[in-house]
Amino acid sequence: MRTVFKTSYDADINYFRHGAQAAWYMLLLVLALCLPFLMGTFWIGEMTNMLIWAIAGMGLMILVGQTGQASLGHAAFLAIGCYANVLLQEKLGVPFLLSFPLAGVIAGLAGALIAMPMTKLHGIYLAIGTLAISILTDDLIVIAEPLTNGVVGLFAPTIDIFGLQFDRYATPDRFYWLVLFVAVVIILVYRNILRSPLGRAFAAVRDSEVSAQAMGVNVARTKALSFGISTAITGLAGALMGHFAGIFNNETFNIIISIQLLLMIVIGGLGSIHGAFFGAIVVALLPQAIAISRDLVSGFVGGGTVAIPGLESAIFGALLIGFILFEPMGIYGRWLKIRTYFELFPFYRKDMFRRQKSYLKTERMR
Repeated sequence: MRTVFKTSYDADINYFRHGAQAAWYMLLLVLALCLPFLMGTFWIGEMTNMLIWAIAGMGLMILVGQTGQASLGHAAFLAIGCYANVLLQEKLGVPFLLSFPLAGVIAGLAGALIAMPMTKLHGIYLAIGTLAISILTDDLIVIAEPLTNGVVGLFAPTIDIFGLQFDRYATPDRFYWLVLFVAVVIILVYRNILRSPLGRAFAAVRDSEVSAQAMGVNVARTKALSFGISTAITGLAGALMGHFAGIFNNETFNIIISIQLLLMIVIGGLGSIHGAFFGAIVVALLPQAIAISRDLVSGFVGGGTVAIPGLESAIFGALLIGFILFEPMGIYGRWLKIRTYFELFPFYRKDMFRRQKSYLKTERMR
């Protein structure tokens, strides 16, 4: 068991709890950097896909996990970031080093503008509103065919940075390192937001809007900023997703992606960076796990490989139901319980993580 004594206010907002934790994360980063030397091309592609999903998950996590605002429309902002990045490169000749951050800025501004009329919506009504945005974006991509090429779609150009080519198929290792770099930068941005007064305002709005307003937090502005930051990060993930896919159209960012993104962070664990990564691992690797298991079963029984339509969605839904019923804190929450058990053994109490059923009076007045 490790006891951490906080002797200053800064100790409460440090990046790491102690030196040992920092060493473990540094070791994890070194391992991530070395993956292209340890894996084949196929699995490097899967790891790249997982990192892109994790970036999108961190974007949605700021809105849902930190600010408590439900969203079923983040596929729209994936599409905005993806199309903005490619159109800036193809139509205006803007290099990737400029088009990529600009795509995030455009997606963030779109999210902030959309948030303004929705700041008074709560719960299911906010979810329905964002769902409508996702559906409208799908239609707008088709209507704006002269710009977006409609249902035919667009090709993402090869990324060129100072003469160095980054392509999923030609140079998968370079593309993986680029996505890893972006993921690390987003993690640092996320952590600094949580350490700032804005991050505390997000948490206050999430816990109780009435109490946050009583403490002087501008709830409407805080929600708009949360939407803007969330959609900006999601737009960056969309830009990378376009380069990963190579070709994309309106169906690439359909409503299923929005639902899958929300379910991903719920399974991973709401309110933490770890939850975004754990959920991304499930989303990225679940199809491959199903395919490998199907091949093993077919080889064992001696029959041919049979594809079952909807199997992936059914398993994903079963996982979600299982976590909601037995582990509402997600995969990361389960890990916290296991770690706490060994840290406090033999003084660990069974009901330590029991969900509190009493609410503040202000919560009932919402």
